[in-house]
Amino acid sequence: MHRIAIIDDSDINLNLLKHLVDKLGDCEPLLFQDALQGLAWCVDNEQDLIIVDYMMPDLDGLAFIQRLRAAPGRDEVPVLMITANDDKEVRYDALEHGATDFLTKPVDITEFRARVRNMLALRASQRRLANRNEELAGEVRAATAAIRAREQELLFRMSRAAEFRDPETGAHIQRMAHYSALIAAHLGLDAATQELLLQAAPMHDIGKIGIPDYILFKPGRLTPEELAVMRNHARLGHELLQGSNSHIIRTGAEIALAHHEKFDGSGYPNALAGEAIPLFGRIVAVADVFDALTTERPYKRAWELDRAADYLRDNRGGHFDPACVDAFFSAWNEALAIRDRFGDDEVPIL
Repeated sequence: MHRIAIIDDSDINLNLLKHLVDKLGDCEPLLFQDALQGLAWCVDNEQDLIIVDYMMPDLDGLAFIQRLRAAPGRDEVPVLMITANDDKEVRYDALEHGATDFLTKPVDITEFRARVRNMLALRASQRRLANRNEELAGEVRAATAAIRAREQELLFRMSRAAEFRDPETGAHIQRMAHYSALIAAHLGLDAATQELLLQAAPMHDIGKIGIPDYILFKPGRLTPEELAVMRNHARLGHELLQGSNSHIIRTGAEIALAHHEKFDGSGYPNALAGEAIPLFGRIVAVADVFDALTTERPYKRAWELDRAADYLRDNRGGHFDPACVDAFFSAWNEALAIRDRFGDDEVPIL
């Protein structure tokens, strides 16, 4: 059923146009003798065609069309203007304001029928195109979500490959990634940025793939030469990930390079200081160290939470960005919930 709004200040004209619309079949005429009331209805409701008179008190046809087109979603609704004025200037003005077609009084029945049917066909085509566009957009969203899900799983498994060569667990990369996203949230970063950090943070230590086993698994203290090789994992991770077409992987490259920098400039590999360190690197530094301190490893016992918290506070402004430390502690209960959720015995992908 096509909905056709008819706006005319003359009761006689309204009834005539209603009669003509009824003759078309499959059409519902909606009559408005008050132009302002008709405009309000047309703005708030869906219609397939609007028929509006040119000469009306309070709001003439030109002003009606101008206000209608300014309303959201009303830029494509066909508008048939009926006028007793055959002046071309009037028609030019109406076209500029958004009229679709014209009829001149007295209305010719055959011409009315043809023009209305053409505009209803136009509207039907617009709706089919809009529906198809929405279907395609939905398909694109679904396909994009599937690609992102596969990408996220691949990145997780790549990160796990690095962790398998390190005396840490897959749960570590999940905890530190969620800690990182939590810090980002309490720094006021938007949801998309939080999600990007959640997905990219697990790649922070992927460069350990390139570290020799005799260094990576050495039970005792590393020599200065061995320590230099070990620290090279930051550059290796960056080299492995940089230049990707994936924004997530490029972000992972930035984090891999920056997460061992220290706020006071004493970190590596570039001895950056303060805000010269990328924000994601500063965030991940807090998340990574906290989780490393509070989990047991073959070479050490887990620190008590209070001791780890004191370490973060004591190194606020030295190792760590004060704002990131403060953000972490402002979400302390949420951080503990993440710690409980991702135990070392279970390694969920999400």
